[in-house]
Formats: sequence, structure tokens, C-alpha cells
Amino acid sequence: MRVRDELRMNVNQQPHMASPYGQPQPGYQGYPQPGYGGGHAPSGYPAQYAPYNGPGSAYQQGPPQGYSPYASFPSKTLATNLVSDLSSSSPLDLGMRGPPTSGAPPVSGAQNYSQFGQGETQNGPPPMGAPPQRPPVSQTYTPAAVNLSGPQPPYGQQFEAPPVSMQQMTNQMASMQVGSTAPSPAGPGYAPPSVSQAPISAAYTPAAPPTFPLASTAPTQPLPTEAMAQAPPQSYYRVPPPAQQPFSSTGPTQPQAPPPVSQQSFPQVPPVSQPPFSTALPPGPTQSYGGPLPPTQPSFQRPLLPTSQPSSFPGGPPPTSTPSQFPGVMPPQPPVSQPSPYHSGPPPNATGFPPQVGAQPRPPLAGMQGPPMASQGPPMASQGPPMASQGPPMASQGPPMSQANHVPPSQHGMPPSPTNASLSGPPPQPGMQGYPPQQNGAFGQVRGPQPGYSGPYSGQPNYGAPSAAPAPAPPAPKRLDPDSIPSPIQVIEDDKANKGSEPFTTGVRGQAPPLVTTKFQVRDQGNASPRYIRCTAYNVPCNSDMAKQSQVPLAAVIKPLATLPPDETPPYLVDHGESGPIRCNRCKAYMCPFMQFIEGGRRFQCGFCSCVTEVPPHYFQHLDHTGKRVDCYDRPELSMGSYEFMATVDYCKNNKFPQPPAFIFLIDVSYNAVKNGMVGIVCQELKTLLDYLPRQNPDVESNIRVGFVTYNKVLHFYNVKASLAQPQMMVVSDVADMFVPLLDGFLVNVSESRVVIESLLDQIPEMFADTRETETVFGPVIQAGLEALKAADCAGKLFVFHSSLPIAEAPGKLKNREDKKLVGTDKEKSLFQPQVSFYNTLAKECVAQGCCVDLFLFPNQYVDVATLGVVPTSTGGSIYKYTYFQASTDQERFLNDLRRDVQKQVGFDAVMRVRTSTGIRATDFFGSFYMSNTTDVELAGLDCDKTVTVEFRHDDKLSEETGALMQCAVLYTTCNGQRRLRIHNMAVNCCSQLADLYRNCETDTIINFFAKYAYRSVLSSPTKNVRDSLVNQCAQILACYRKNCASPSSAGQGSGSTADGKRSAADISQLILPECMKLLPVYLNCVLKSDILQPGADVSLDDRAYLRQLVSAMDVAESHVFFYPRLLPLQQLDVESMSLPVAVRDSEERLSRGGVYLLENGLNIFLWVGVNAQQELLQNIFGTPAFSQIDPNMTSLPALDNPFSKRLREIIESVRAQRSRYMKLMVVKQEDKLELIFKHFLVEDKSNNGGASYVDFLCHMHKEIRQLLS
Repeated sequence: MRVRDELRMNVNQQPHMASPYGQPQPGYQGYPQPGYGGGHAPSGYPAQYAPYNGPGSAYQQGPPQGYSPYASFPSKTLATNLVSDLSSSSPLDLGMRGPPTSGAPPVSGAQNYSQFGQGETQNGPPPMGAPPQRPPVSQTYTPAAVNLSGPQPPYGQQFEAPPVSMQQMTNQMASMQVGSTAPSPAGPGYAPPSVSQAPISAAYTPAAPPTFPLASTAPTQPLPTEAMAQAPPQSYYRVPPPAQQPFSSTGPTQPQAPPPVSQQSFPQVPPVSQPPFSTALPPGPTQSYGGPLPPTQPSFQRPLLPTSQPSSFPGGPPPTSTPSQFPGVMPPQPPVSQPSPYHSGPPPNATGFPPQVGAQPRPPLAGMQGPPMASQGPPMASQGPPMASQGPPMASQGPPMSQANHVPPSQHGMPPSPTNASLSGPPPQPGMQGYPPQQNGAFGQVRGPQPGYSGPYSGQPNYGAPSAAPAPAPPAPKRLDPDSIPSPIQVIEDDKANKGSEPFTTGVRGQAPPLVTTKFQVRDQGNASPRYIRCTAYNVPCNSDMAKQSQVPLAAVIKPLATLPPDETPPYLVDHGESGPIRCNRCKAYMCPFMQFIEGGRRFQCGFCSCVTEVPPHYFQHLDHTGKRVDCYDRPELSMGSYEFMATVDYCKNNKFPQPPAFIFLIDVSYNAVKNGMVGIVCQELKTLLDYLPRQNPDVESNIRVGFVTYNKVLHFYNVKASLAQPQMMVVSDVADMFVPLLDGFLVNVSESRVVIESLLDQIPEMFADTRETETVFGPVIQAGLEALKAADCAGKLFVFHSSLPIAEAPGKLKNREDKKLVGTDKEKSLFQPQVSFYNTLAKECVAQGCCVDLFLFPNQYVDVATLGVVPTSTGGSIYKYTYFQASTDQERFLNDLRRDVQKQVGFDAVMRVRTSTGIRATDFFGSFYMSNTTDVELAGLDCDKTVTVEFRHDDKLSEETGALMQCAVLYTTCNGQRRLRIHNMAVNCCSQLADLYRNCETDTIINFFAKYAYRSVLSSPTKNVRDSLVNQCAQILACYRKNCASPSSAGQGSGSTADGKRSAADISQLILPECMKLLPVYLNCVLKSDILQPGADVSLDDRAYLRQLVSAMDVAESHVFFYPRLLPLQQLDVESMSLPVAVRDSEERLSRGGVYLLENGLNIFLWVGVNAQQELLQNIFGTPAFSQIDPNMTSLPALDNPFSKRLREIIESVRAQRSRYMKLMVVKQEDKLELIFKHFLVEDKSNNGGASYVDFLCHMHKEIRQLLS
């Protein structure tokens, strides 16, 4: 049996029928969908919610029996019924292949996977004569493959929609279907919609295809319920939503990624009708929102957001799909002859299957781990004749995906959408005001009946009753169900389940490590830990042609001094005495496990260049019967991937051992810095912080010396010699020719001069308390620190605390060049470049001396970070920015950053070189460093957070037997003045088949590389060109996979052929994604719409320059959470358990009005509070039961004496501890002004700066891929 290594999706790009982008319908702004994955019972996941934010109910998470998740390609394609029109639209078949990166979490019970034996499964459409199978109404629901059929929203930017014919539009409008499902018994009281409830969202309502048994033994992932409809866009950031509309819809629903199906391919077939479910109320609790939750869940419930009713729902399904604002792949406005997107008439009885009213609802599946899916509802009664291109019906088809098509009851406050006079369908029913409700993808609430069936609930007599004119109406446009496309959360949770329990041993070449989001232990057995090196691909193409064809970047993200968790051993230190480390004679690679000893151990052959070198007599050792040295496991350099060598004097500057480094604190004492409190805070903190300077041995005092300078237009140096009674100040006003006025007494040992230093730190704030000097210098400040280090002949670090644009007359003087009019033009790149060359020259001098600069900025206006940041980013330093600094709210963040920055382990005067085996070489480098030649990365300072990203290219062929080797060697001075070499070795496999390359990639690392590449490119190219080139490269990667590695049917029988060898119309109509790259589109979209590449109007140029420099040195874990923030539903927090609640996807739809969510992105933490959050929950967190009494300005939570408060504060502290920067807490109340900032981080939604939603971008990517393939 073969493995699942891809996921396919059909995405029918039908035209989007919603109103044009940017014009929301009156009174409607969409709702968020409640967070997915309900409350955690202490014992695990309750039945109501799936254990992770993956597709909804009825999804069996484990593979079916007999299914091996570890073979190569799947043997059978999974066929799923799809109602679509191939000829006119661009169906996407989101198929993903690749080795399973993760198994699924446990399931609560067995489920039917397929009613056919393996032999009956079909690839492609069945022969013409095969009648579609129609299961009885009572048949058990079998999960379906992913159905991504749906119209494409209009994609605002450069994306255009394929033209759609009127006939196709008509056919789309005709196929409407409603499915009622029984809520799962554990549900938190969602009652069926009542008349008083608002019609729930949406621009178009997709139809549900008929239910068919699955035709595949591969595990499929059904999509949680609806193909979400989308309504008009609403802007995120700049325009606050009207008060009565709690959530402006910011984007499409967040898709849930299906687990990799061996190949989810969805042939296009006409649907077959099936009797509808009974309209009787489904079993299960139906208490209204606000009622108590069932005992399986914590007492916080997650009601959904009504649009115009802030109060809780008396009963009714939560609104689901947030109307999307899609920037346009579709025609922006429906033509007059088409029905309004918000009205769905009953489907015509075209295919001759009358609806059966009164069929009984199916009970929820026994083993269901989530609510039943809407796809359990009845299939469409009439779907119109099949299009020619749809091909014959399949003999075996998966059950339908849920697609909502309900005409909702009206909701207060929502005016009906104007009906189009020339509707070809019947008029709207009484009681429906134009927005078809969508079933919530997360919870399986019942939806309203579909037109043509009697109303299920009392009080809705005409809910969807057939109208007088049964003429065929055009089918409702369908759009991608966000729950049916790959979900980052599901991939993360799968990886945790599969790889989080066992230690990761590095002895196997080319083995991809667990994701950065998985907590795991590493055992070094010959390759460097993934904490030190992560690669974009662990199987490298054997030749450059293959690499060019695939376009997969070959790169490594290297973090040489990474901090290890307490349960892992830091690299061993090897001391070979005066002779120094053993090296290859030719390429100078250091002794490592890749060296092969020969001739009885007297010589060794280099693994990098194959040169043979004599073994020095003192290093000789005999070989065992396998050819290994008998002392192999006693020597770290022969058995470990990472270790350190003591360097000899030959490795030191000027052939002499270095002095211990120095720290110099340079404090801006101009008017702004004194007034905002920064000067007082820094001086007070330094009194205690100086006791925590870094040291090699925690029991010994640090031997780092310290010095102090203050400055405004002139510089003040301080003599703090231990013998003085009081510090002495010396002023240098000639800033044009900077020098240090004293040598003795400037750099001192803290313990010796403690009294004088404390006296100085007490006096500085008083001395400058009444200053009126507003102008500052900046260049001379760094020059002063540099000169002091030169005079002391040591390396070191400057801590500069600076507040304003340096406009005083001095070298490095700057002017305000902030010009928002340049944004988006060809001249925009100049805003990222330094204004003057002075700082580039200064940076070069700093690197030569080993002078690293860390810059703390406290600006109230533009300070030109692009220029001021040149020296810090070239010297391996860091920039910290506290805009509009206020002591009361920002002090905690600043002091935590300062403490960590001063205390963290750092190496000085470092040089890094990456050597590779013959066939590839390092060609490009990204990060905070300086390069004076093409091979050596020079870093004045290298701390435990900094990464260097290296790109490799082929310069010859590689062989599959030997693989490809790399060795990163970093020569640096420790904080106590020792010179050391840290070595990291990595071996990866080589492959001659593209499929092997695509099976061993790591998407998070690829995105880290793409972001750094793009952010560097903005220095030389317009941002639009940078975005286009990223999209193009991503499309080429996926198109190459689609063309060369896709399914057995196409790969085995010629591209595009089906099981019977006939050419299929769906050749390129399927979007097929490699299993390990199925998140590439969603993450790439986050990079594309980031503030650097696509800024909103409120993003300052300084912020963009700051983020650009920050990302350039980020490791993979930090870039992952930066681009795709973590969103935790706290109402599901189990205080008894140490585990966190499963995150939900970054979309407004996933937020519940009754919930409280924690969002973190590495720089900020937001606590979002829904207006209907339970009083008990609010009391536990904030100490007040009333939403209105929560103070949105608080930056820390009150320390309350209850388990929930304690656990939540622990979680916030542990999340902060994982990040290199302290994250300030911001409390965001729903409908408050801060919510616009919060929504900016809901990255799966459309952003108000024009960034596409995930659903739109996926469709756009598919269009790009099809263009490349055709």
C-alpha cells in the first residue's frame, strides 16, 4: 500500500457573486465563526469538538485499517463528487502528496472509511455506463475527500477572474442544497435558527453534492461543514466598524487543511439526488446561547457573533462564514440578469428527483469526534444537467462536502438585499432577508432547510417553501470551503502527535526534523541538531538542472550559538593543546564524523574535498573491523554533529590572545529622553543589572568591564575609577573629530568601582532633569564607543539608548525624508536604503574592531530606522523600538528586553565560514553581519538569537550514495576572553527523482528563506515586483510538482489520463500540493501581505524598516509565529492540565463572541475578549464579571487567587520565555478601537491593505500554476 503524499483539491473558480470588493452591504459586516475545537474536558477532547482545528466532524483521524502511512505514493485516487463546471471555471484540486508528516490524533470510535474494497476504487471518472451509487438515507455517513469547489472571490490586486458564461452562471445558481444535521449531543447549546435570528452571511451559497460512499482506502479528511459563503469585504485597519456590528468581516473563512489524502482528486460529475433529511428538530441539546454547557466542557461557552445583535442569541446557529472580501479573481458585480448574490431561490426540479420531505435525520456517528458535518445533509434535489466537460458520473464517489445553501430567517436590523428585478429564479421567500445562513464549520449546528423543503421549525412556515415559479434558476455560485483547504493548525497538531513523543536522533542522513512548533528532544548522533541548523530540503537534487526545474530554494538557516533546553547537552569542548584542531590539508575542513580513516588509521580522507591527509602522531588511533577508530565515541569531533575546539593563538588577531570584552552604555539625555522617563529608568536598572553581566562560569564574577557616556549635541564621558570619591565628567563638544578624553578610569571592573558607578547613575537623571536641549547626534556616539574599545584593545558591545532623528551638526547628520507618497512607486526602495554612506563606513570599522552595537530607540516621530539601523545590523547587533514610550505602560517591556540583551550569551569578533562537499557551494548569505569577501561572514557580535541564512547552488553533480555535506565553523571570543571554534556538521541526501525532493522539504524554513530574500530585494526593486517574483517562484515549485510528480494516474499513464486512459478535462483543473508543502500557499500569502511588502496606510516607514531588519536575523521558529501568529482559545483552557488548548486558525470566523483568545506573534500578545464572554470567565481573569468594566489599557493581568488566573498568567509567562523579545500584553475588547490592530494579525482573512485572504490566494496560485502548465 502506498503512502499519502499529496492532497488534491478541486477549486472551481466560479465567479464571485458578492457585491464588489470594498462595498459592504448595508447593515451587514459578517460574523466571525466561533473558534474551532471546543472546550477541553480534562480527560481529552470532548465529543463536541475535534481535537484540533482541522476539518470537522465525522473525520476519522487515524488511517483506516490496513493503511500504511509510510510507503511512497498512494495506490488509489480518491474520488469525490463535485458539482462544477470545468470548462468555464478553474477548479482547483488541492491535492497534496508527500510523505505523511504526521499522523492524526486519536479518534473516539471507528468509522466507516469506504464501502468498496480496494480493488473497486477508481482513479478518475468511471466508465460512461456506471450509474452513480446512491446510498440509502439511513446509511452511515462516510467522510469525503476535500471538496474545494467554490467560486473565487474577486481578487483585488493583480489577479483576474476567468470569464464565465451566462449559461454557467445559470447552472451555478440552480444547484442549491440544504442539509440539516443533528448537532452532537455534547454541543454547548446551539439551538436551531429561529425566526428572529439574523440571516447568516453570505454572498453565495454553494450546494452540497450528493452523498456517496468513499471510493478510497486512503484516509480522507472530510471538510468541516460548509463551503463558506463570502460577502463583501470590509476594511480591517483604518476604518473602525460601526458599533452595532461586532465584527467587520475581514476575510474568508479560515480553511482547515485536510490531512494528506493519498490523492484527493475530485472528478467532475453530475450529482445524484438523494432524499433530504427530515425537517424535524434534530436530537441533542438545543439550549439557547448562554445556557449551561454540558459537563464535558469547561464552563466557558463559545457563542457566535450575531451581526447586529450584541446580546446573546436566544437560539440559533452561530453565523458562520465571514463574508469575504476577496480582492478579485471574479467579476466584481453580478450582471443584472443574475440573481442577487444574497437571494437563493429553490433549486429547479431538473433532474427528476423530487425532494423527499420527512426523511429522518441521521444520528450522529458513533465515533464522531466533532459535530456532524453539514455534508450529512441531503444532497441537492436538482442540480441541473451535467456539463459536457463534467464527464460521466463516477461509480464510486465520496460523500458530499458540506455546502451551505440555506435561506435563513430574517434577523433584526438587517435590511434585505435588494432583489434583482430580472431574477431568473423565483422571488425570495417571506421571512428570508437575503443572506443565506451558513452552518458554522466548527460546530455542526443545524442549518435552515433548503428552498423546496418544508420548514423544519415552528414559526417558520414558509422558510424556503417552493415559490410559484419553478423555472430553472441559475445555480448559486460556490466558493471554496475554508475548512477544506490545508489547515496550519492541523498540520502542527499532527506533527506534535507523530513526532513530539520520541527523541529526534540526528544519526540518519537526510531525515527531516519535527516542525519548530513541536516540542521535542534532540539526541546528537553525528548531524547538528535542528536547533542549530534547519534546511529547506533534506534531499537535494543531484544536478543543477533538476534544481532549476523545481525552483525549490536550497538553503540552511544556521543559529550557531542557539540556546538548548535544559534536557540537552551543550556542545562539548575539545582541546588539542598547542597543535590546535585537526584539519584537511586542502579545504581546511575541521575533523568531523564525515572524515574517513584509511591505512590503519594513519591517514584520513576528507569528506568534503576527498583529499588525503596524514594523521598527526599524537592523534593516531587504531581502527576496528568496520574501519572506525576505536576511540570514535570518546571523541566528540568523530561522533557528534556539534562541538567546540579551543583555538590556539594562531586563530587570534595579531597572534595574541584577546582581552576580555567591554560593555559601554551610551545614554541620550536630550529633552525627549528625559521627559518620557527613559533616562531615569535606564540609570535605575543598570544599578542592579551590572551584577548580571554574562560569564562563562556562573559561580565566577564576570570579567567584562563597563563604561558610561551621556550625550545630546555633545558627549559626556565619565571617569568612574574605583579610587575616586565621586565620578568625574568630561565633555567633548568637538563632535566632528571624536576622541576619548580619558583612558584610565573609563572602562572599569564593576565590583571594584561599584560605589562610584552607583553614585554616577544616581546623579545622571538629576543633572539633566531641566535640560532644554532637543537636538541629538548619533554618528559621533558610536565613534566614541569604537574609539574607547580601540584604546583598550578589546572587543565589546555598545548599548545605545536614543530618542530622536540626529539633526544636530555632526558626522552622520540626517534629515527627515519620510514621504508616504513614494510608497508603492519605483522610488519606494530608496526609503529602505540609508540616507548617507557615513554609517556603512562606520559599520565596517566597528566590525574590524569587534565592536557590536545594540540600539534601543524611543521615538515619538520619524527617526530613519533604515539609516540608524545600518551599524547594528552590520555588526551582529539588535534594534529595539519603543514608539511613543511611556514609563507606565512600556517600562516592563523595555526592562525585560534590556535585561535579556545584557545577560544573554554572546560571542565577539566572530568569523563564520560554511564549507560544502564537492558539487554545491554557499553562494548567498542573509542576516545581520558584514562580508568583506565572498566566503567569510564577519560578526562583531554573535548572540544566541542570531541566525545566518545560507543559500547553496550546484557547481557540479552530486551523487546519491555520498549525499551532500556542509560544515559551519564559527571562530569567536567568549565573554571571558577565550578564543573558540564552534563546529556544526550536516549531511543531507541527494536524489535524482523530483518526487524525493518534494517529499523531504520543510515549508517553515522555505518561508524563512523567502521572507529574507524578499526583504532584501526591496532595497533594489519595487515591492510589487518583489511580490510578483515570490508568487511566480511558488507557482513554479508547485507546477513542477504537478507536472512531474502528481498522481499515479497522471504519472503512471501519461499526464492527464484517467483510469481508463482517456484524457481528462481535469488535467490541470486540480491544484495538487505536495504533502510537506501544502502550507506553502497560506504562509507565502502571509509574507506577501506583511507590512514590508504590502503596508497599510497606518504603517510607518520606520516600522517597516525595523521589521525588515528584524526578520533578516530571525530563526525559523520566530519567523513562523511572526507570519502566522498563534491564536489560543482560553475558554477551552483546562486548568488541571499542563497542556495548552489547541490553537485555532487566524481568522475572524474562528472567534466566538463568548470566548477569550490569546494571540502572540513574537512581538506582541493580545488578549481578545468577546462581548458575550461568560461572567465567570471574566471574573476569573480580570476580577470583574462585567465586560464593560474591563480596562482596555491594562498591560498585565491582575494576580487573582483562582486556578484559572494562575494558569493563564503562567501561560503568558511561558509564551514570553519562548521568544527573544518581551511581548507587551494588550487587552482588546470586541468592537473596541484596538480591535482593528488585532484583526491585522488574523492573517487568513483579507487584509485592509489589499492583501488577499487565504482562500483567494489559493485560487490565484492555482490560476498561476495552470497558466504555467498550459
